[in-house]
Amino acid sequence: MPVSAPGPVASAAGSSDGGLTLLVIEDDPTGSLSMPELADTTVVAGKPVRIRTARNLTEAERLLTHDVQCVLLDLALPAAECGGGDPGAPGDELETLRRVLRLAPRHAVLALTSENDAERAAEAVRVGAQDYLFRDELDGRVLSRAIRYAVERKRADLAQHQLTESRLCAQENARLERGLLPNPLLAGSDLRFAARYRPGRSRALLGGDFYDTVRTPDGTVHAMIGDVCGHGPDEAALGVELRIAWRALTLAGMHGAELLGTLQEVLEHERADEEIFATLCTLDIAPDGRSAGLFLAGHPAPLLARPGEPPCLLPQDDGGPALGLLPEARWPRLEVGLGDAWSLLMYTDGLIEGRVGEGARRLGQEGMMEMIARQMKEGLSGEELLDAAVTEVRALNGEELTDDLAVLLLDR
Repeated sequence: MPVSAPGPVASAAGSSDGGLTLLVIEDDPTGSLSMPELADTTVVAGKPVRIRTARNLTEAERLLTHDVQCVLLDLALPAAECGGGDPGAPGDELETLRRVLRLAPRHAVLALTSENDAERAAEAVRVGAQDYLFRDELDGRVLSRAIRYAVERKRADLAQHQLTESRLCAQENARLERGLLPNPLLAGSDLRFAARYRPGRSRALLGGDFYDTVRTPDGTVHAMIGDVCGHGPDEAALGVELRIAWRALTLAGMHGAELLGTLQEVLEHERADEEIFATLCTLDIAPDGRSAGLFLAGHPAPLLARPGEPPCLLPQDDGGPALGLLPEARWPRLEVGLGDAWSLLMYTDGLIEGRVGEGARRLGQEGMMEMIARQMKEGLSGEELLDAAVTEVRALNGEELTDDLAVLLLDR
Protein backbone atom coordinates (compact mmCIF):
# COMPACT_ATOMS: atom_id res chain seq x y z
CA MET A 1 0.00 0.00 0.00
CA PRO A 2 1.10 3.53 -0.54
CA VAL A 3 3.03 4.93 2.41
CA SER A 4 2.14 8.17 4.18
CA ALA A 5 4.70 10.88 4.87
CA PRO A 6 5.55 11.86 8.49
CA GLY A 7 3.72 14.61 10.35
CA PRO A 8 4.67 18.28 10.30
CA VAL A 9 7.78 19.63 11.95
CA ALA A 10 7.13 21.05 15.42
CA SER A 11 7.17 24.83 15.65
CA ALA A 12 10.15 26.45 17.30
CA ALA A 13 7.93 28.86 19.17
CA GLY A 14 5.14 27.04 20.94
CA SER A 15 4.17 29.78 23.40
CA SER A 16 1.47 32.32 22.67
CA ASP A 17 3.81 35.30 23.26
CA GLY A 18 6.44 33.93 20.87
CA GLY A 19 8.97 33.30 23.64
CA LEU A 20 10.95 30.13 24.28
CA THR A 21 10.89 27.71 27.20
CA LEU A 22 14.06 25.91 28.31
CA LEU A 23 14.00 22.76 30.43
CA VAL A 24 17.18 22.35 32.49
CA ILE A 25 17.98 18.85 33.78
CA GLU A 26 20.60 19.14 36.53
CA ASP A 27 20.84 17.54 39.95
CA ASP A 28 21.57 20.89 41.68
CA PRO A 29 19.65 23.48 39.66
CA THR A 30 20.00 26.15 42.34
CA GLY A 31 23.75 25.74 42.51
CA SER A 32 26.35 26.10 39.82
CA LEU A 33 24.01 27.21 37.05
CA SER A 34 22.58 30.24 38.93
CA MET A 35 19.13 29.80 37.43
CA PRO A 36 17.64 33.10 38.66
CA GLU A 37 20.48 35.07 37.07
CA LEU A 38 20.30 33.10 33.83
CA ALA A 39 16.55 33.58 33.67
CA ASP A 40 17.01 37.34 33.88
CA THR A 41 19.72 37.58 31.22
CA THR A 42 18.78 34.92 28.67
CA VAL A 43 16.89 36.48 25.77
CA VAL A 44 16.01 35.06 22.33
CA ALA A 45 14.46 37.24 19.60
CA GLY A 46 13.82 40.00 22.11
CA LYS A 47 11.86 37.71 24.44
CA PRO A 48 13.04 36.40 27.82
CA VAL A 49 13.50 32.64 27.97
CA ARG A 50 11.36 30.85 30.54
CA ILE A 51 13.45 28.30 32.45
CA ARG A 52 12.14 25.15 34.11
CA THR A 53 14.32 22.86 36.17
CA ALA A 54 14.25 19.13 36.79
CA ARG A 55 16.54 17.05 39.02
CA ASN A 56 16.04 13.80 37.11
CA LEU A 57 14.29 12.34 34.09
CA THR A 58 11.17 11.52 36.05
CA GLU A 59 10.67 15.21 36.78
CA ALA A 60 11.79 16.10 33.26
CA GLU A 61 9.16 13.90 31.65
CA ARG A 62 6.46 15.62 33.71
CA LEU A 63 7.73 19.10 32.80
CA LEU A 64 8.36 18.34 29.12
CA THR A 65 5.10 19.84 27.85
CA HIS A 66 4.32 21.03 24.33
CA ASP A 67 5.58 24.58 24.96
CA VAL A 68 9.16 23.46 25.73
CA GLN A 69 11.47 23.98 22.75
CA CYS A 70 14.92 23.21 24.17
CA VAL A 71 16.47 20.95 26.80
CA LEU A 72 19.74 21.68 28.62
CA LEU A 73 21.18 18.47 30.08
CA ASP A 74 24.05 18.34 32.56
CA LEU A 75 26.18 15.41 31.40
CA ALA A 76 27.43 15.00 34.97
CA LEU A 77 23.97 13.93 36.09
CA PRO A 78 24.43 10.48 37.70
CA ALA A 79 22.70 7.55 36.03
CA ALA A 80 20.95 6.79 39.31
CA GLU A 81 19.26 10.20 39.14
CA CYS A 82 17.69 9.13 35.86
CA GLY A 83 15.53 6.50 37.43
CA GLY A 84 17.50 3.44 36.46
CA GLY A 85 20.86 1.74 36.46
CA ASP A 86 23.29 0.74 39.16
CA PRO A 87 25.14 3.82 40.52
CA GLY A 88 28.29 1.80 40.98
CA ALA A 89 28.25 -0.05 37.69
CA PRO A 90 30.41 1.05 34.76
CA GLY A 91 28.55 1.83 31.55
CA ASP A 92 27.95 4.32 28.76
CA GLU A 93 28.81 7.84 29.99
CA LEU A 94 26.25 9.26 27.58
CA GLU A 95 23.38 6.93 28.50
CA THR A 96 21.58 9.79 30.23
CA LEU A 97 21.77 11.84 27.05
CA ARG A 98 20.49 8.91 25.01
CA ARG A 99 17.49 8.62 27.35
CA VAL A 100 16.78 12.33 26.98
CA LEU A 101 16.92 12.06 23.18
CA ARG A 102 14.43 9.18 23.31
CA LEU A 103 12.23 11.13 25.69
CA ALA A 104 12.29 14.31 23.56
CA PRO A 105 12.90 13.25 19.93
CA ARG A 106 11.55 16.51 18.46
CA HIS A 107 13.21 18.93 20.89
CA ALA A 108 16.53 20.69 20.61
CA VAL A 109 19.02 19.35 23.16
CA LEU A 110 22.09 21.09 24.57
CA ALA A 111 24.76 19.22 26.51
CA LEU A 112 26.39 20.90 29.52
CA THR A 113 29.79 19.79 30.75
CA SER A 114 33.09 21.08 32.15
CA GLU A 115 35.78 22.63 29.98
CA ASN A 116 38.22 19.81 30.68
CA ASP A 117 35.71 17.29 29.30
CA ALA A 118 35.65 18.57 25.71
CA GLU A 119 35.98 15.09 24.23
CA ARG A 120 32.78 13.89 25.86
CA ALA A 121 31.05 17.12 24.78
CA ALA A 122 31.95 16.46 21.14
CA GLU A 123 30.76 12.88 21.50
CA ALA A 124 27.44 14.18 22.82
CA VAL A 125 26.92 16.11 19.58
CA ARG A 126 27.75 13.00 17.58
CA VAL A 127 25.16 11.04 19.57
CA GLY A 128 22.44 13.57 18.81
CA ALA A 129 22.72 16.80 20.83
CA GLN A 130 22.53 20.00 18.78
CA ASP A 131 25.42 21.67 20.63
CA TYR A 132 27.38 21.66 23.89
CA LEU A 133 28.23 24.33 26.48
CA PHE A 134 30.97 24.57 29.10
CA ARG A 135 29.67 25.15 32.59
CA ASP A 136 32.41 27.64 33.55
CA GLU A 137 31.69 29.86 30.52
CA LEU A 138 27.90 29.80 30.78
CA ASP A 139 26.09 33.12 30.99
CA GLY A 140 22.89 34.61 29.60
CA ARG A 141 24.47 35.78 26.34
CA VAL A 142 26.15 32.43 25.60
CA LEU A 143 23.02 30.49 26.54
CA SER A 144 20.80 32.73 24.40
CA ARG A 145 22.97 32.17 21.35
CA ALA A 146 23.19 28.42 21.96
CA ILE A 147 19.41 28.06 22.40
CA ARG A 148 18.69 29.99 19.22
CA TYR A 149 21.21 27.95 17.25
CA ALA A 150 20.04 24.61 18.71
CA VAL A 151 16.36 25.26 18.04
CA GLU A 152 16.96 26.32 14.44
CA ARG A 153 19.31 23.43 13.80
CA LYS A 154 16.76 20.98 15.19
CA ARG A 155 14.07 22.47 12.99
CA ALA A 156 16.36 22.12 9.97
CA ASP A 157 17.19 18.51 10.91
CA LEU A 158 13.51 17.63 11.29
CA ALA A 159 12.64 19.33 8.02
CA GLN A 160 15.40 17.47 6.20
CA HIS A 161 14.28 14.19 7.77
CA GLN A 162 10.69 14.87 6.72
CA LEU A 163 11.81 15.72 3.17
CA THR A 164 13.85 12.52 2.96
CA GLU A 165 10.92 10.47 4.25
CA SER A 166 8.60 12.12 1.73
CA ARG A 167 10.99 11.37 -1.11
CA LEU A 168 11.29 7.74 -0.05
CA CYS A 169 7.50 7.48 0.22
CA ALA A 170 7.08 9.00 -3.23
CA GLN A 171 9.67 6.64 -4.72
CA GLU A 172 8.02 3.61 -3.12
CA ASN A 173 4.57 4.67 -4.29
CA ALA A 174 5.94 5.25 -7.80
CA ARG A 175 7.45 1.75 -7.86
CA LEU A 176 4.12 0.30 -6.71
CA GLU A 177 2.17 2.18 -9.37
CA ARG A 178 4.61 1.29 -12.16
CA GLY A 179 4.32 -2.35 -11.15
CA LEU A 180 0.55 -2.15 -11.65
CA LEU A 181 0.77 -0.92 -15.25
CA PRO A 182 0.32 -3.75 -17.79
CA ASN A 183 2.91 -5.54 -19.87
CA PRO A 184 1.24 -6.80 -23.07
CA LEU A 185 1.39 -10.56 -23.72
CA LEU A 186 1.68 -10.77 -27.50
CA ALA A 187 4.36 -13.42 -28.00
CA GLY A 188 3.79 -15.17 -31.35
CA SER A 189 1.62 -12.42 -32.81
CA ASP A 190 2.58 -10.31 -35.81
CA LEU A 191 0.65 -7.32 -34.48
CA ARG A 192 2.55 -4.22 -33.41
CA PHE A 193 1.55 -2.68 -30.07
CA ALA A 194 1.97 0.83 -28.68
CA ALA A 195 0.32 2.64 -25.77
CA ARG A 196 0.40 5.94 -23.93
CA TYR A 197 -0.96 6.67 -20.47
CA ARG A 198 -1.37 9.93 -18.55
CA PRO A 199 -3.23 10.11 -15.22
CA GLY A 200 -5.18 13.27 -14.49
CA ARG A 201 -4.13 13.36 -10.83
CA SER A 202 -1.16 15.61 -10.06
CA ARG A 203 2.07 13.68 -9.34
CA ALA A 204 0.32 10.33 -9.88
CA LEU A 205 1.41 7.55 -12.20
CA LEU A 206 -1.87 5.67 -12.14
CA GLY A 207 -5.41 6.85 -12.79
CA GLY A 208 -8.86 5.34 -13.28
CA ASP A 209 -8.16 4.46 -16.94
CA PHE A 210 -6.83 0.99 -17.69
CA TYR A 211 -5.90 -1.16 -20.68
CA ASP A 212 -4.39 -4.53 -21.50
CA THR A 213 -3.61 -6.87 -24.41
CA VAL A 214 -3.03 -10.64 -24.38
CA ARG A 215 -2.77 -13.44 -26.94
CA THR A 216 -4.38 -16.75 -26.05
CA PRO A 217 -3.06 -20.17 -27.20
CA ASP A 218 -5.55 -20.33 -30.10
CA GLY A 219 -3.87 -17.26 -31.64
CA THR A 220 -6.64 -14.78 -30.84
CA VAL A 221 -5.44 -11.36 -29.67
CA HIS A 222 -7.65 -9.82 -26.99
CA ALA A 223 -7.38 -6.07 -26.39
CA MET A 224 -9.21 -4.03 -23.79
CA ILE A 225 -9.42 -0.42 -22.65
CA GLY A 226 -11.61 1.02 -19.90
CA ASP A 227 -12.34 4.00 -17.70
CA VAL A 228 -13.59 4.11 -14.10
CA CYS A 229 -15.58 7.28 -13.44
CA GLY A 230 -13.68 9.63 -11.13
CA HIS A 231 -10.00 10.46 -10.77
CA GLY A 232 -8.92 9.58 -7.21
CA PRO A 233 -6.83 6.74 -5.77
CA ASP A 234 -9.92 4.60 -5.12
CA GLU A 235 -10.82 4.77 -8.80
CA ALA A 236 -7.22 3.98 -9.77
CA ALA A 237 -7.25 0.92 -7.51
CA LEU A 238 -10.57 -0.27 -8.97
CA GLY A 239 -9.20 0.14 -12.49
CA VAL A 240 -6.24 -2.07 -11.61
CA GLU A 241 -8.57 -4.70 -10.15
CA LEU A 242 -10.72 -4.74 -13.29
CA ARG A 243 -7.68 -5.00 -15.56
CA ILE A 244 -6.17 -7.88 -13.61
CA ALA A 245 -9.55 -9.63 -13.47
CA TRP A 246 -9.95 -9.18 -17.24
CA ARG A 247 -6.53 -10.68 -17.94
CA ALA A 248 -7.07 -13.63 -15.61
CA LEU A 249 -10.53 -14.40 -17.00
CA THR A 250 -9.35 -14.03 -20.60
CA LEU A 251 -6.41 -16.38 -20.10
CA ALA A 252 -8.79 -18.82 -18.37
CA GLY A 253 -10.89 -18.94 -21.55
CA MET A 254 -13.79 -16.60 -20.68
CA HIS A 255 -14.71 -14.07 -23.36
CA GLY A 256 -17.43 -11.81 -24.62
CA ALA A 257 -20.63 -11.02 -22.73
CA GLU A 258 -19.92 -13.64 -20.06
CA LEU A 259 -16.61 -11.95 -19.26
CA LEU A 260 -18.24 -8.52 -19.08
CA GLY A 261 -20.91 -9.84 -16.74
CA THR A 262 -18.25 -11.25 -14.44
CA LEU A 263 -16.33 -7.95 -14.52
CA GLN A 264 -19.52 -6.17 -13.54
CA GLU A 265 -19.80 -8.44 -10.50
CA VAL A 266 -16.20 -7.60 -9.58
CA LEU A 267 -16.94 -3.89 -9.88
CA GLU A 268 -20.11 -4.14 -7.78
CA HIS A 269 -18.25 -5.94 -4.99
CA GLU A 270 -15.14 -3.73 -5.04
CA ARG A 271 -16.43 -0.21 -5.68
CA ALA A 272 -16.48 2.22 -2.75
CA ASP A 273 -19.80 3.77 -3.78
CA GLU A 274 -22.84 2.43 -5.64
CA GLU A 275 -22.62 5.42 -8.00
CA ILE A 276 -19.28 4.24 -9.38
CA PHE A 277 -19.33 2.70 -12.85
CA ALA A 278 -16.79 1.85 -15.55
CA THR A 279 -16.89 1.99 -19.34
CA LEU A 280 -15.16 -0.73 -21.32
CA CYS A 281 -14.23 -1.66 -24.86
CA THR A 282 -12.91 -5.10 -25.80
CA LEU A 283 -11.72 -6.49 -29.13
CA ASP A 284 -11.14 -10.18 -29.92
CA ILE A 285 -8.98 -10.19 -33.06
CA ALA A 286 -9.09 -13.45 -35.04
CA PRO A 287 -5.84 -15.43 -35.44
CA ASP A 288 -5.63 -14.44 -39.14
CA GLY A 289 -5.97 -10.76 -38.17
CA ARG A 290 -8.69 -10.06 -40.75
CA SER A 291 -11.71 -9.74 -38.44
CA ALA A 292 -12.61 -9.02 -34.84
CA GLY A 293 -15.44 -9.20 -32.35
CA LEU A 294 -16.20 -5.88 -30.68
CA PHE A 295 -17.92 -5.39 -27.32
CA LEU A 296 -18.77 -1.91 -26.05
CA ALA A 297 -19.94 -1.18 -22.50
CA GLY A 298 -20.70 2.53 -22.62
CA HIS A 299 -17.27 3.22 -24.14
CA PRO A 300 -16.40 5.18 -27.33
CA ALA A 301 -15.77 2.95 -30.35
CA PRO A 302 -12.20 2.40 -31.62
CA LEU A 303 -10.89 4.15 -34.69
CA LEU A 304 -9.98 1.99 -37.70
CA ALA A 305 -7.49 3.20 -40.32
CA ARG A 306 -6.67 1.29 -43.53
CA PRO A 307 -4.28 2.20 -46.34
CA GLY A 308 -5.87 4.46 -48.92
CA GLU A 309 -8.98 5.10 -46.81
CA PRO A 310 -9.83 7.86 -44.33
CA PRO A 311 -9.97 6.71 -40.68
CA CYS A 312 -13.43 5.77 -39.44
CA LEU A 313 -15.06 4.75 -36.19
CA LEU A 314 -16.19 1.17 -35.67
CA PRO A 315 -19.94 0.71 -35.08
CA GLN A 316 -21.04 1.95 -31.65
CA ASP A 317 -24.81 2.33 -31.78
CA ASP A 318 -25.52 -1.26 -30.72
CA GLY A 319 -23.27 -1.36 -27.67
CA GLY A 320 -24.38 -2.08 -24.11
CA PRO A 321 -24.36 0.04 -20.92
CA ALA A 322 -21.37 0.80 -18.77
CA LEU A 323 -20.46 -1.75 -16.10
CA GLY A 324 -22.23 -1.13 -12.81
CA LEU A 325 -25.29 0.71 -14.16
CA LEU A 326 -27.82 -2.08 -14.85
CA PRO A 327 -27.94 -5.37 -12.90
CA GLU A 328 -29.20 -7.42 -15.88
CA ALA A 329 -27.24 -5.70 -18.63
CA ARG A 330 -26.55 -7.27 -22.02
CA TRP A 331 -23.59 -6.57 -24.30
CA PRO A 332 -24.01 -7.70 -27.93
CA ARG A 333 -21.07 -8.82 -30.03
CA LEU A 334 -20.41 -6.70 -33.10
CA GLU A 335 -18.57 -8.41 -35.97
CA VAL A 336 -16.00 -6.16 -37.62
CA GLY A 337 -14.08 -6.76 -40.85
CA LEU A 338 -10.52 -5.47 -40.69
CA GLY A 339 -8.79 -6.55 -43.91
CA ASP A 340 -5.15 -7.31 -44.64
CA ALA A 341 -3.49 -4.13 -43.32
CA TRP A 342 -4.94 -1.83 -40.70
CA SER A 343 -4.41 0.25 -37.54
CA LEU A 344 -6.81 0.19 -34.60
CA LEU A 345 -6.77 3.05 -32.11
CA MET A 346 -8.50 2.38 -28.77
CA TYR A 347 -8.78 5.32 -26.37
CA THR A 348 -10.52 6.73 -23.32
CA ASP A 349 -12.52 9.95 -23.26
CA GLY A 350 -9.49 11.85 -21.96
CA LEU A 351 -8.29 11.97 -25.59
CA ILE A 352 -11.47 13.52 -26.99
CA GLU A 353 -12.92 15.64 -24.19
CA GLY A 354 -10.13 18.22 -23.98
CA ARG A 355 -10.99 21.76 -25.05
CA VAL A 356 -10.10 23.29 -28.40
CA GLY A 357 -8.93 26.83 -27.66
CA GLU A 358 -10.32 29.03 -24.91
CA GLY A 359 -13.99 28.37 -25.61
CA ALA A 360 -16.20 25.50 -24.51
CA ARG A 361 -15.77 23.45 -27.73
CA ARG A 362 -14.34 19.96 -27.23
CA LEU A 363 -12.19 17.98 -29.64
CA GLY A 364 -14.69 15.12 -29.86
CA GLN A 365 -14.48 12.02 -32.01
CA GLU A 366 -14.77 13.98 -35.26
CA GLY A 367 -11.85 16.20 -34.29
CA MET A 368 -9.84 13.17 -33.24
CA MET A 369 -10.44 11.47 -36.61
CA GLU A 370 -9.32 14.57 -38.47
CA MET A 371 -6.21 14.87 -36.27
CA ILE A 372 -5.23 11.20 -36.68
CA ALA A 373 -5.89 11.30 -40.44
CA ARG A 374 -3.62 14.33 -40.82
CA GLN A 375 -0.85 12.84 -38.67
CA MET A 376 -0.95 9.52 -40.52
CA LYS A 377 -0.83 11.39 -43.83
CA GLU A 378 2.36 13.02 -42.54
CA GLY A 379 3.83 9.53 -42.20
CA LEU A 380 3.46 9.05 -38.46
CA SER A 381 2.72 5.60 -37.05
CA GLY A 382 3.15 3.56 -33.88
CA GLU A 383 4.84 5.29 -30.96
CA GLU A 384 5.40 8.52 -32.95
CA LEU A 385 1.71 8.74 -33.84
CA LEU A 386 0.61 8.36 -30.21
CA ASP A 387 3.17 10.90 -29.01
CA ALA A 388 2.02 13.41 -31.62
CA ALA A 389 -1.65 12.82 -30.81
CA VAL A 390 -1.24 13.27 -27.05
CA THR A 391 0.99 16.34 -27.54
CA GLU A 392 -1.53 18.00 -29.86
CA VAL A 393 -4.48 17.26 -27.58
CA ARG A 394 -2.65 18.88 -24.67
CA ALA A 395 -1.69 21.89 -26.82
CA LEU A 396 -5.27 22.36 -28.03
CA ASN A 397 -6.49 22.23 -24.44
CA GLY A 398 -4.18 25.11 -23.56
CA GLU A 399 -3.09 23.53 -20.28
CA GLU A 400 -2.49 20.15 -18.70
CA LEU A 401 -5.38 17.70 -19.15
CA THR A 402 -7.36 17.11 -15.95
CA ASP A 403 -8.88 13.80 -17.06
CA ASP A 404 -7.07 10.48 -17.21
CA LEU A 405 -5.95 9.50 -20.71
CA ALA A 406 -5.12 6.10 -22.15
CA VAL A 407 -4.47 5.30 -25.82
CA LEU A 408 -3.71 1.87 -27.29
CA LEU A 409 -2.65 1.25 -30.91
CA LEU A 410 -2.55 -2.10 -32.71
CA ASP A 411 -1.13 -2.32 -36.25
CA ARG A 412 -1.13 -5.10 -38.83
